[in-house]
Amino acid sequence: MQNKGLIKFFAILFALVSIYQLSFTFVASKVKNDAKSFANGNADKEVKYLDSIGKEKVFNLGFTNFTFNEVSDKQINKGLDLEGGINVILQISVKDILKGLSNNSKNPVFNKSLADATADLQGNKPYLDKFFDAFEANSKGTVKLASPDIFANRSLQGEGGVDFQMTDSEVQKIIKRKVDESVESAFGVLRKRIDQFGVTQPNIQKLGNSGQILVELPGAKDVDRAKKLLSSTAQLQFWETYKIEEIGNFLMAANESLKKTEIKTTEVKPVVKDSLSALLADSKDSTSAKKGENPLFDKIVGQGGGPVLGLFSPKDTATINGYFKRADIRILLTAEQRYAKFVWGIPTTIKDAKAKDIEVLELYALKGNRDNVPAMAGGVITDAKDTFDQSGKPAVSMQMNGQGAKSWEELTGRAYTQKSNIAIVLDEVVYSAPGVSSGPISGGRSEISGAFDVTQTKDLANVLRAGKLPATADIVQSEVVGPSLGQEAIDNGTNSAIIGLLIVSLWMMIYYGKAGWYANIALAINLLFLFGILASLGAVLTLPGIAGIVLTMGTAVDANIIIYERAKEELRAGKTLEEAVKTSYSWRGAMSSITDANVTHILTGAVLFIFGSGPIKGFATTLLIGIITSLFTSIFIARIFIDWNISKKNNLTFVTNFSKNMFNNFHFDFLGMKKWTYLFSSIVVIISVVSLATNGLDQGVDFVGGRTFQVRFEKPIETETVKAELAQVFEGSAEVKVFGSTNQLKITTKYKVQEPGIKADEEVNKLLFNTLKKHYSSDITYDKFVNAYEGKKVGILQASKVGPTVAEDIKTNAYWAVLGAMAIVFLYLMISYRKWQYSLGAIAAVAHDVIFVLGIYSLCYKFMPFGMEIDQHFIAAILTVIGYSMNDTVIVFDRVREYLSGKTKGTFSEIVNQSINTTMSRTINTSLTMIVVLLIMFIFGGESIRGFIFAMLVGIVVGTYSSLFIATPVLVDTISKEDKIKVEKAHQEG
Repeated sequence: MQNKGLIKFFAILFALVSIYQLSFTFVASKVKNDAKSFANGNADKEVKYLDSIGKEKVFNLGFTNFTFNEVSDKQINKGLDLEGGINVILQISVKDILKGLSNNSKNPVFNKSLADATADLQGNKPYLDKFFDAFEANSKGTVKLASPDIFANRSLQGEGGVDFQMTDSEVQKIIKRKVDESVESAFGVLRKRIDQFGVTQPNIQKLGNSGQILVELPGAKDVDRAKKLLSSTAQLQFWETYKIEEIGNFLMAANESLKKTEIKTTEVKPVVKDSLSALLADSKDSTSAKKGENPLFDKIVGQGGGPVLGLFSPKDTATINGYFKRADIRILLTAEQRYAKFVWGIPTTIKDAKAKDIEVLELYALKGNRDNVPAMAGGVITDAKDTFDQSGKPAVSMQMNGQGAKSWEELTGRAYTQKSNIAIVLDEVVYSAPGVSSGPISGGRSEISGAFDVTQTKDLANVLRAGKLPATADIVQSEVVGPSLGQEAIDNGTNSAIIGLLIVSLWMMIYYGKAGWYANIALAINLLFLFGILASLGAVLTLPGIAGIVLTMGTAVDANIIIYERAKEELRAGKTLEEAVKTSYSWRGAMSSITDANVTHILTGAVLFIFGSGPIKGFATTLLIGIITSLFTSIFIARIFIDWNISKKNNLTFVTNFSKNMFNNFHFDFLGMKKWTYLFSSIVVIISVVSLATNGLDQGVDFVGGRTFQVRFEKPIETETVKAELAQVFEGSAEVKVFGSTNQLKITTKYKVQEPGIKADEEVNKLLFNTLKKHYSSDITYDKFVNAYEGKKVGILQASKVGPTVAEDIKTNAYWAVLGAMAIVFLYLMISYRKWQYSLGAIAAVAHDVIFVLGIYSLCYKFMPFGMEIDQHFIAAILTVIGYSMNDTVIVFDRVREYLSGKTKGTFSEIVNQSINTTMSRTINTSLTMIVVLLIMFIFGGESIRGFIFAMLVGIVVGTYSSLFIATPVLVDTISKEDKIKVEKAHQEG
């Protein structure tokens, strides 16, 4: 081997750099463990401890020092599935941005186009493009985007803006720029909020130009709080309010009108009370106040006063909202009140008649107007701080700019004179509605007080300081993982990695002897390089990533196996050890097979990286890095040890007494079996296609949208019981399966998944808790059930949500990923082998493998004891199967090509058969090591990746079969008779 010294130098340098990079991970891990010990399970205390030492020196290398923050930035970060925490994808509403840019245009074509774009669920197409297409279809050239009542308005005119003369294509460019600026603004606002949230190493990134923003909060445990912080637009407004006596007559009239449609009775007694307050009082002797006779007032659970119209249960708010939106009810408002806005306050707790705590919401009526504009907007706020009011209760103080101070003085002066109230409204929720008792307030300072705790005021001040989002931010995809589940994943992943490493290493020693030891040393160095690169890239390690590392162990020895098997063949042919090694490491020897196999593998990995997201991208990253480091260590590091052995005149045979006669002298007629294998594979394909058409697949929420909860109970529980209970509250949409142990369930529902906003998320969580709490001991609370904490053993351990639009995008990406991988590999093999028949044989084998795996999943998902959902992880498995199937096929095809261009005697079929038989040792060894590694991961890797690993396990087994019995026969059958005769004639003459 030339340049051996240079390779040694780079290997040592690379090893030292890797150790240096990994040292930061070890130091950071130690400091975090110290923080955990110090906090003793208190998450807030742990975060404060780490924040306090952020700028302290924790790592001394002698020539330089590093602070904890610097060490943390350089470590290998753990993904949410290992660390625990919250991961969300926020969709910034481009629809809202467009409305804002058009000054809330009333143009019917514009608004219909917005509605059509919203209804269009076509995957992978940005909302803005859908809007432009819809506008073109709806306008038919009669209305332009540059119309004065759409985008050529005053706010968009001027330099770089829209003028009346512009074409639609010119306006589109400007609107795209404005939308990008708004998304960038949203990104900045969210970053400010997250920086003050109190988690270590948060991650926020824009996802292309889709208007989507990924936010990861490792270690975050309060689910509802985090979601509220992220999705709040911070749209602060100040509204004047109606008092109960001003709006009471309307409420009385509305209640009477609702009786006609909401009460099914033959006789309705009239309300004889002349005041709303009297009706709200607990008058047991009033026959008119009987339950069931007053649709509106029956839902009041507590008396109001001042600006509060009444207290209602959260479950009734949707019904009340529906009442107030009805045209026949709103017409009952007086002319002055016709623009009244009915909004809710923040949740508070009161005692019911049985002295039991119940959650209620206050109802307010705001003095609206034709343009739906508040008396004062919140953009004037320059600063906000969490503080305490005069009663010592948590509050938020705000400071306004000069213009705001003047408007605030006028507004408070009017409220003082009229003895009215001012509602402080954030994102359509009233936080407080104070009166003004001491005259106009000057100076621009105000305060929000209410039923807050300290955490709520901190978050409220945080979002006000960061500023408002330019549009609503809906959580279209989310995942919550508890720290306990993360630790289980780490333990399972570590165990499977260690066991896989030991078994692969043991097999290499047993089968190849001293050469196997050299391969194991190369494998250990490969793992060092792999982790070093991951650390230097600041990569995030996920559970699928650990699976990628374990798979790397299998691929790392593949190249060694191919080289060693070639060397054995050369030794049997009578060459010296030095000649055999030199030939096996040459292009004519093993290098062409290794190159073709790994290029196809890299191509499928690249497709996986491009189309994957989150943990799948982490898997692809690890796999791609592993392939490259494996090639380097297998080809160069192991070679250094082999050459050293040769220089010492030591005998190296690449076999042991156990393996010297294994897989030798194979004489199986593979092509002779093709009728039977074609028949068998055809039957399997037909059964699979029929099953896919009739039985379908168990599509996960990644593909169809929905919510998934991994819920653990204190003892085993019946799935049918839980399913029946949840079906009642989730309107029939409830799927329940055992997930691993019998006390753990996977619950899936589509209930309200299309409804935007975090209220729907909270409602689903509370419905789930209230339905299942009977199966727990009495000390379970909503917070314990939903939120994460150290040592959590029961309740929701993991939760995820995927909106229907995101699901459509994921499904589209999956199709393109699989088809793209097959197309790229087809082209590469056609270029490499210079005959399309090789590509066709390989693609036929891969298509066979994909259909086979899909068929297995379609036939078995209903009764298998582990999850067999079709999701992103499954697509990753399919693409990995494509890579490995190609790997096996290329090993066989390389030998076929070599023998067909060589001097082997016989007919065309005999030459091909002989070439297949001589590769059996390589094929069985490479496949066997992969199957063993996957089997270890399937057994020890944990429930969450069992379906993912099973797909790969089936795929590798089927891929080995198809390489021998599908790919090669298809190759032979598609080569023309003339080419076969030409090959046979050349071999006879040779």
